[in-house]
Amino acid sequence: MTDNSTPSASPSVPAKNVVLVHGAYADGSSWADVIALLQTAGLSVTSVQNPLTSLADDVAATRRALDLQDGPTVLVGHSWAGTVISETGDHPSVSALVYVAARAPDAGEDYKSLASRFPTPPATAGLVHSAGFAQLSEQAFLENFANGVPPERARVLAAVQGAISDTLFASRTTVAAWRQKPSWYAVSLQDRTTSPELQRFVADRIGATVIEVDGGHLSMITHPREIADLIIAAAGPR
Repeated sequence: MTDNSTPSASPSVPAKNVVLVHGAYADGSSWADVIALLQTAGLSVTSVQNPLTSLADDVAATRRALDLQDGPTVLVGHSWAGTVISETGDHPSVSALVYVAARAPDAGEDYKSLASRFPTPPATAGLVHSAGFAQLSEQAFLENFANGVPPERARVLAAVQGAISDTLFASRTTVAAWRQKPSWYAVSLQDRTTSPELQRFVADRIGATVIEVDGGHLSMITHPREIADLIIAAAGPR
């Protein structure tokens, strides 16, 4: 792991809670290894189960989880969920934002247009569409989405992957919470789903404290200690 952190970001208040939001082609169990580490560190953890049917639906699921928190909360998003936490991070309970190989759109931004300025990752070619929803083929999931994950575990993850609405990625946020809340970002250097160059760009744009993880898109599975430590740093002293 290469640490490119900057000292500018700091939690506004110490947090005792963490809400984790999963991305596309995944579910809340993708955070399992990180959850155990955060709980050992004394943090209360909630993992949202996104329906992946629309940005509004995912935002509603995340807001419900935030409404249940009893104090300052670190809000964490992986991949697509970076869009979700950018929209919901203005919640009064949120003290800090953590992005893991994630989108971090500005309000109203055409993120697809932004992403087109960077190398196209190979996972995109593996999408299979049916009845208004899409999933990654097993081959694309194993080779590109879950690269670096042991094959036996990657096959289990592929079996439970969430189907996304065909219109999900066209959604646009109305809020860019990273403009008001301190942010942290974990760049995945071997990512074959979201371009590492795009990740670096958005991390720099939001003024995040940045680490670089030598792993694929699912860094919270292949490098849970590094991701947990980043979230713990965002939570601040307890």
